[in-house]
Amino acid sequence: MKKNDLLERTFKFGVDCIKFLRNLPNYPEYKVIRFQICKSATSLEANYEESQAGSSLKDFRNKIRISLRETRETNYWLRIIKSLSDFESSELDTLLQESFELKNIFGSILNNTKDKDNNIN
Repeated sequence: MKKNDLLERTFKFGVDCIKFLRNLPNYPEYKVIRFQICKSATSLEANYEESQAGSSLKDFRNKIRISLRETRETNYWLRIIKSLSDFESSELDTLLQESFELKNIFGSILNNTKDKDNNIN
């Protein structure tokens, strides 16, 4: 996968999450979930975008680490929606799968960019 492909994929994921959020029921608890997913799903892409202009390997890895955390958070909130059983759709399943895959990709990037000389983890 080229970096450009991941930029497009993370951007699409953020947009798809926002579109999905529009369809959630109007229960009060979903207000919090909407806010959290909107923040984390768009932040993961924004941080990945920033990583592309990192001033050092340490800076790059830090942005990737943030993207990974935001992806994990998005996955968590999507699983909450799934567990509430108020709302099921193939769209939700697709977003869950994509968040899982993005989580693995960011984890792999972190593992593959370790600075062995400086012991940066």
